[in-house]
Amino acid sequence: MTAASISVSETPLVLYTLRRADDALILGHRLSEWCGHAPMLEEDMALANMGLDLLGQARELYTYAAKVEGKGNDEDKFAYLRDVRQYRNLLLMEQPNGDFARTMMRQFFYSAFADLYWRAMMKSSDMTLAAIAAKSEKESAYHLRHSSEWIVRLGDGTDESHACAQGAIDDLWAFTGEMFAVDDSEHALIETGVAIDPASLKPQWLKTVTGVVNEATLALPTNDWMQQGGRVGRHSEHLGHLLSELQSLQRTFPGATW
Repeated sequence: MTAASISVSETPLVLYTLRRADDALILGHRLSEWCGHAPMLEEDMALANMGLDLLGQARELYTYAAKVEGKGNDEDKFAYLRDVRQYRNLLLMEQPNGDFARTMMRQFFYSAFADLYWRAMMKSSDMTLAAIAAKSEKESAYHLRHSSEWIVRLGDGTDESHACAQGAIDDLWAFTGEMFAVDDSEHALIETGVAIDPASLKPQWLKTVTGVVNEATLALPTNDWMQQGGRVGRHSEHLGHLLSELQSLQRTFPGATW
């Protein structure tokens, strides 16, 4: 007997918190897939540690979402007992790892945003979100530094590493616009100071990304068309495959404990 999916009362604050928690969980899981497969032992540990940072952020956010919702859900139920359409993560997070350059480019694009986002959220009128932001910003700052250094090495390295890095930019660029989009549920939170308007972060994000990409002798696409859907539960096929692995134990043995 498998566990049934939970229902979620998606009030604006619950939805907002779950979106950020899902980002962290899904990207953290993607990084965990590198365990034992990274190009060197030191990087194997670095990717695992970044994944753990993201998992910690997800746990705190899920716990807070459960408290706000007040319906008996908890971090485990949010992580393991929702259907794919109930996840609200950015499409960028669920994209497959591919080669090492693709993984680093995905991490770089997101970390350049997350570092700005969490720094701004430290001023949130919601004290819990502000506290989570204060911890997360320190982690995101390291993630940004680590990934940007690799982008420069790869882009300004061999012909093969340069081609892989440029290919990663070309493939992932269309998923970056979703980071700066907001909907009606978030507008009210922005007006009350609970949330920040991510669009206000885009100029600095673009400046950071452009600077690193130029130093890496790479180029950003000129096409400004962007893919969206993750925030409202419309995902690529990749998330379903990821969740089938992530949720397999809890779905097969509901409520199992060590």
